[in-house]
Parts: sequence; C-alpha cells; structure tokens
Amino acid sequence: MNTGKKILSGWLVLMFLGLTFTGCNDFFEPETDDALTGDKYIQTQTEMYTGFLGIVTKMQAVGDKAIYLTDTRGELLEPTSNSPSELIAIYNYESNLQGNAYADPAGYYDVVIACNDFISNMLEYKEKYTESIDVEHFNALISSTLRIKVWAYMTIGKIYGQALWFSDPMVKIQDLSDASKFELLDLDGVMNACINLLEQGVDGIDGSLTFSWYEWLDPETALGDSEYRFWDYMTPDYAGLYGELCLWTGRYQDAADVLLDALNEKISSSTSDATPWIRNVTLNGNYATIWNYPDPYAREVVSAIIYSYTNDQTNDLLRHFGTEYPNEYLLRPTDFGMARFSNDTLNPVGSGSETRMGVTFTTLSGGRSVICKFRPNGNRRPYPYQDDVHIYIFRASEYHFMLAEALNNLGRFEEADALINKGVSGKFPTGGVTWDGFTDDWTTSTALGTRKYPNVGIRGTFGLSSRTFRTIVSDAAKEEAKKFNDLAIMDEMLLEFPCEGKIYPALIRVAKRWNDYNVVADRVVGKYGDRAEEVRSIINSEVNGVQGCFVPWDLELN
Repeated sequence: MNTGKKILSGWLVLMFLGLTFTGCNDFFEPETDDALTGDKYIQTQTEMYTGFLGIVTKMQAVGDKAIYLTDTRGELLEPTSNSPSELIAIYNYESNLQGNAYADPAGYYDVVIACNDFISNMLEYKEKYTESIDVEHFNALISSTLRIKVWAYMTIGKIYGQALWFSDPMVKIQDLSDASKFELLDLDGVMNACINLLEQGVDGIDGSLTFSWYEWLDPETALGDSEYRFWDYMTPDYAGLYGELCLWTGRYQDAADVLLDALNEKISSSTSDATPWIRNVTLNGNYATIWNYPDPYAREVVSAIIYSYTNDQTNDLLRHFGTEYPNEYLLRPTDFGMARFSNDTLNPVGSGSETRMGVTFTTLSGGRSVICKFRPNGNRRPYPYQDDVHIYIFRASEYHFMLAEALNNLGRFEEADALINKGVSGKFPTGGVTWDGFTDDWTTSTALGTRKYPNVGIRGTFGLSSRTFRTIVSDAAKEEAKKFNDLAIMDEMLLEFPCEGKIYPALIRVAKRWNDYNVVADRVVGKYGDRAEEVRSIINSEVNGVQGCFVPWDLELN
C-alpha cells in the first residue's frame, strides 16, 4: 500500500534551532528497525527531549490508521471504485487479512518499541548523571512516554481485540517464541495492563505527570503566539486515557471521578477565552472550526496529533476522502449512514438544526457524496494537498460522552440524560446544583470569563429535541434502563464522531458490557444490503477467542 505519508523532522528542527546540541536528527526520527540502545542515544539533557519527539513521529505515522480500520466497518463509510483490494477486504469483514498493509498493526508496535527503548535509555541516563539531571522534566517525560505507550496499547486492543505486551527494549517484533519477552493478552488483559501501567508506572514514576513544552522553551512569548503550545497537545491526556480504560473494565466510579475532575478544572476557568471543555451554544456556529482551522479548536481540543504540510508532515485522510487531485477518493459516505442524520426516529431534530450533518458530508455536483469534515468549504488552503489535518486523540465533547456513560452505569440516569440532551443548566438554570461532583460553574449562576455560557448538553448545543432516556425506574428495571441508555449514548455518538476512529470501538465496548454484539450489528449491517445477515453472523461469531467485530490479525508471528 502506498501510504503517501511524510513524517519528517522539519518543523521539529526549526523548533529547536535556539537550543545548543549536535547530532539531533537521529533522536527526532529514531529508527525502530535498528537498535536504539547504546551510549550514543542519550548523552545530554537536550537529547532527552529530542528523543521524546522521536516517539511523537511514530504517533504521527499511525494517527489516521484507526479510522480506516474501524470506521470502514461502521455505518457511514464504504469503498469506491478507486479503493484498493486491501481496504475492501477490511470493509467486507474478510477473515484472512495477513499481508494486508492496512490491517498490519506493526506501526502501533513501533510506537511501543520506541517508548520502551526511550524509557530504558532514560533510566540509564539518570543512573549515570543523577547529580545534574532536571528531575522534574525527567519524571514528566517518563510519565508522558507511559501515556503514549498506554494509548498505543489501548488502540491496539480496541482494533484487534488482543495485543502482545512487552516492556523490554528491542529492535522489532521478532522471536515471539521467547515467552519471557512477550505475553499475548486478551482484550480484558490489555485494558487492565494499561491501567496498571498508568497507576504503577516505572521507577516510581506513574502516568499522571504533565510536561509543558511552552513553559520550557518559550515562556516569554504570549501563549497564543507560541508554536510550542501545540506540543502539549501531542501527549494523550491522563484523564481521557484513565477514564476510557475504566469504562472498558467496569470501574465506573473511577471513570466518573477522573472525568469530572478534569472537566471541572477547565469549566471553572476564569480566563478570557471563556468556557473551554463545556458544551454550550457557542459551539453550534463554530462546529466546523474543530476541523477546518489550521490550529486545533481551543475549546474542544484535549489531545491531538498535529501535522504541518509546510514541514512535510501529512496523513492520508484527504487522500482517502477527497476528490480533488491528487486525492484518490477511496472512501465515501453510505446512503445508509447519511440517512441517520435526517431520520427523526434516530435523530429527533425538532426545531433545531443538525449542524453536524453538513460538516460531516456533502454531495458534489455530479452526485458524488464525500466526507468533507477534514476539508470543509471555508478556511482552507487553495490546494487539497496543502491542508493540515490534525487528528483528535481526545475531544472535550468526548469527555462529556464518557462521563455520561459512566454515570449511566452508576445508575445516575438523570445526570447522564442531561449531559447528552439539555445540559446541567437545563435542570439547574440558576445554579444550586445538587448532583455529586458537579458545580454551579456548569450553570448561568457563574460568569466564566466575560460571558455566561452554561452547559446545554450535546444536543442542546444545536437546539435539537431530546433523545429518549430512562431516568425514573424501579430497582428491578435498572439494568434494563442502563442498557437502554447506553444505546442512546451510542446512537448520539454516531452523529458526533463520524470518521474519527471513535464510534466503532465504543459500540464494541457497550456490546461487550451487555454480551450482545447485535449492539454493533444493528447499527452497521444495513449498509451491506444482501450481505447484511452474513455480516451480522461474523460480528456475532468468535474465532480463536477474538470476537468477529475486531480486525483479525494473527499475532503469533514466527
């Protein structure tokens, strides 16, 4: 497969021209096909930072991969006449994908290898230069690397349903017969190992410490004018990782606690940019800005993989979705998936406006339907190959969805309903919030910045009618209500996160929770026409201990 990617070190080099160091290119782009260990890897504190940026280039290389491997199996995407056979095979739920370049998980394991090697060399460096090391920065870099490793493994688990877990520094995935280096974990094992790594960490350093490139490199510049602020986005956020992992493992109270803490910290901000990370009416008119602006949208971005065309950094999203040369139009929206947005049963619009539909897809002259959210009509460069397409690891809205899922499974139905529908302010319009963990900052009673923008819910953002939730039920009906509300949350995700690599794994999570994989099948098989029941059967089947909804890949390589 021709990926068309250029993950080069151009803008990294530019960023570090002001630093005093030599021989940095090897650290910007560590080759994981070759051994990274040795005396030449980390010899100065500067190389600690540049070595970490080398891991980031590995993230850039796989940033779009989850979209092709999950959204193609979801309800909205289908191949075109231009699509390669490898992409069609994934769409068709074929059982044998060995040799399929799209399906190959090696890129994710490259991230893991780079993380393991960086941590190993950092610990060696610390032992050698204990007296001179900047402990705060050292610990934060280790912690950030742990989060990237957890992100890679969690993503592998969500796509493949299993993973090879290893922590030793190594050259590449090889010699898997050595059981002392590799452990094949099922999905539960992967998610639990990720939680353990975040909590326990290495060398007394856990995964919760933060590190600011801006504060280290450019503190004299106003934050909004500094390019370095973008690097703070590139490391996955702890609350998002931990919260999502807790949802996979049934630790709903832990998920609710960490997500509420993160949201409250941002929502209570009194800065002039007003109400980051809160769903409010300002997002309606700015929804397209999440993708069509050169920078990640400040009120929505939590963590993002960022690319710069001018520095030869691109991903493949435009090549797959775009029709303008040199893009290849390899994936298009299905009639089945597009119809969901205008189906009043699936999306009760009422008197509101479904802004997300026009942002997600459009029909061009000649009748071709295209995914347009990554190259909208406004705020774009004149040529299609020039667009910088950032990929969100976590969006603020995703925190609201995950929190709703956690609260629902704690039996806190009214709060979950509010987060998806009319918001906390819909229940407490003048403050006096009584829900555990929430504050009056979610309502109009607190001025945030210079304006009052209360939480109006996911659907309230667009003035849409409420989606049905079960909020008042008997004890005997609670489990049934939890599943019903889980499905309502998933149906809203289908409208909020198309083509972001987020929806299909969330459907699997809910299906796994209720041991009902028709949760997935019911939402995707309609696009397969005559093959619908065949695909349903695949999703509900299990092969070698892995559910059929996951991408099949034999990890027992020789």
